[in-house]
Amino acid sequence: MTISDEELAEQRAGIDRIKAPSRLRVVAGRFSRSVQGRIGFALLALMFLLAFAGPHLGRWTYTDKDFMAFLQPPSAEHWWGTLQTGADVYAVTLRGMQKSLIVGLLAAVIGTTLAAVVGAFAGYFMGWADRSLTWITDLMLVLPAFLILAIMSPLFAEGQWPLFVLVLALFLWMVTSKIVRSMTISLKEREFIQAARFMGVSPVRIIFRHVIPNMSSLLAVDATLNVSAAILTETSLSYFGFGIQPPDVSLGSLIADGAKTAVYAPWTFWFCAGLLIVTVLAVNLVGDSLRDAFDPTAKRAGQ
Repeated sequence: MTISDEELAEQRAGIDRIKAPSRLRVVAGRFSRSVQGRIGFALLALMFLLAFAGPHLGRWTYTDKDFMAFLQPPSAEHWWGTLQTGADVYAVTLRGMQKSLIVGLLAAVIGTTLAAVVGAFAGYFMGWADRSLTWITDLMLVLPAFLILAIMSPLFAEGQWPLFVLVLALFLWMVTSKIVRSMTISLKEREFIQAARFMGVSPVRIIFRHVIPNMSSLLAVDATLNVSAAILTETSLSYFGFGIQPPDVSLGSLIADGAKTAVYAPWTFWFCAGLLIVTVLAVNLVGDSLRDAFDPTAKRAGQ
């Protein structure tokens, strides 16, 4: 009995329909069922929308000065009031929020990528490679990051904030790389890694095609949580004058300036401080929900 092409196509279609959903779809489903995940994602999307679309709604830019309105409270002319310099609080706060979000995202991505590469190479090759990379990791762990960034702060002036992002990322990867190294030592003994090795696949290709992708859950969660860590670190450094340098602004520098007038002009402080709190809270909610979603035994992911 022969099977026609149409029947064969129907059978294949039926097989495709009963295939198990992909891991990405399962994780997305768990994340969407998490209340805190939905709240965190909505808040984070709102913060990005406010930071990058909000400035187009206002009349003033962050470089404009209103010399007829020094330290004025919120009004129809200046929605969030003005600073001592006459700058519009709404405009400069959203500019600072843009910079903090960009710095946090870039530093987190660079730091997590570096952690994945260093940890995977150390765990896969072992021997002298492992000893060398582990020594570098331990050395970076004991270096005083805040002091080094403070000393290098003059280099971050005149629009050199990408250098600040790079230096900040260099102090975010060490702990994760140790976890990646331990996981790589275990992964390289698995059957699919052994099979790839026996087939003559190069070690570098195995690392980037098989080892690192199998740690995607750890790296995704780590990158998310590193965003809030990078934002808080940048804010702390800018608060003391060691982060983003004038004429540019960040939430840290705005909070530092607003703290001086917070008692009698609270609008200069609480708008930027409130946005910082909401942003960090949203990132942490997303990171916690992602961690639960990637863990199939997590109870909170199904609630």
